[in-house]
Order: sequence, then structure tokens, then C-alpha cells
Amino acid sequence: MGQRRSSNGCRARACGAVVSGFSAEWLALREPVDWRSRSALVTEVVANRLPRGRTVRAVDLAAGAGSNMRFLARAVPGPQDWLLLDHDASLLERARRDVALAAIQTRVVDLSRADALSELLADRDLVTASALLDLVSEEWLRAVCSVCHRERSAVLFALSYDGRMSCSPEEPEDEFVRSLVNRHQRIEKSFGRALGPDATSRAANILDGLGYEIVRDRSDWVLDRESNELQRQLIEGWTGAATAIAPAETDLIEGWRQRRIEHVRAGRSLVTVGHEDLGAFIA
Repeated sequence: MGQRRSSNGCRARACGAVVSGFSAEWLALREPVDWRSRSALVTEVVANRLPRGRTVRAVDLAAGAGSNMRFLARAVPGPQDWLLLDHDASLLERARRDVALAAIQTRVVDLSRADALSELLADRDLVTASALLDLVSEEWLRAVCSVCHRERSAVLFALSYDGRMSCSPEEPEDEFVRSLVNRHQRIEKSFGRALGPDATSRAANILDGLGYEIVRDRSDWVLDRESNELQRQLIEGWTGAATAIAPAETDLIEGWRQRRIEHVRAGRSLVTVGHEDLGAFIA
């Protein structure tokens, strides 16, 4: 549930929040947390269902600077051919610099147009995305899953926010802010009305209806003092989202923000953000 912009280029969310900026620096900040949070179970199950004895053809949706590809390239057996899709050419160029792990092609696309993705997803063994599903609409997700089914592609959707967040030490407004953030997660974005915390469950239902075998597992972020800057940016993002939903509560939310930031500065803050990984394959 890290920071993600919508496909039309606007800065859309960080754990459900409005955040000012989406940069290679942010991606570098979150990458080690993403990697240690990923479900080993989901990764292994999907990797074991991919072809042996030939090049695995994979496509990464909203690939950014290639973190998801770099993570999975270590687990996918044998030679690989990756197609990375994103609207940001500069981020894709960064991804291309790491070519030792796999053959990489990139394409600048408007991901919100699910109909335009059909050709790009054709003949792919694996369709994957990280920190994307909670941003998209059910209509978009159904269209993409339908193409995956047509191509008999395995699917791996990682790090989808599931609505859980907890902070320690606790503050009286924690639950109130969480509820506002989750409301913000479901507002209209460039993909349509976002699935937000329901994303993984909806994806599982859709894929199950298409005849896929499903595996799900938690992939929570657990952020301690070693991740203070990431915590700080999350708190700022949550504050923006909560204020956008409840502007009349600006003063209350700002007081919460100040106390949460002080916990971070003092090195006593622990933040957990709930995510899920989902893998699916046709038996």
C-alpha cells in the first residue's frame, strides 16, 4: 500500500492517501520494505506453476522503476522475458538499467484503458502488479482478469492494501483517521471508482469464477525506527486523505498528525499496514 499515482499522471495515493509526489526516491525508500513483506508462499506457488524448459514471458502492470520485476526475477525459474508497462517513461528507463536479471522491454501506456491492454497481455505466462489493485475499479479488474483467462496466464498481484493499519503508541484519533483513509481509498480515480481495501477479495472472486486456483497470504508492512522516513511520509499522506474526506475535522486531524510525527522523531513509533498478496493459476 505504498505511494502510487494514477495512470493519467496524477499523484494518487500512499496507503489510501493523497501524497505530493511520486518519485524514484520514494520507490527506492519503499523497495526494501516491500521485498521483506512479500509472501514467500504466494511467490513460490506461482513460480512453481510457470513453464520449465523455455523462456518465461511476463508482464508487469504499473511497473514503475522495476522493483516488482527485480523481486520476481529471482524466483521465476530459467530465462525470462519481461514487458514493463507504466505511464512514466523516466521510471521505466530506470528499470531498463537493470538488465542482468532478465530481458526487459518497456512500454509507455495509459493503464486505465483496460481495452488497450489486451494485445500487450497476449501470450504471457505471468501477469503481475504490485501496489496497484486497490487503485483500480472492478470493471478494469474484470477486463484484465478476462484477458488473463483467455491467455491462460498465471497471475500475481502483490501488496494490495486491505484496510488494516495500526500505530503504536496509540492515539485517540487513530481509528477515526483509519476510517477516513479507507473511505478515501474508494473514491473515483482515473481507473473508475477504486476497489480500495476490497481489492484482493474482489480479485479472488473474479478469478475463482474464471476457474483459477487461488492462493492468498498477508504481506503486511511492519515499520519500526529503521523506517522512520517511510513512516513520516505515510502519516503525511494519511493526513491529506483524511482531511480531504472530513475537512471540518482539519484541526483534530492535524493534532493527530503532529503527535504521530513526534512519535516517529522520538524513535518510538511502530506502524503496521495491512497488505495481501494474491496468486492464481489455471490447473
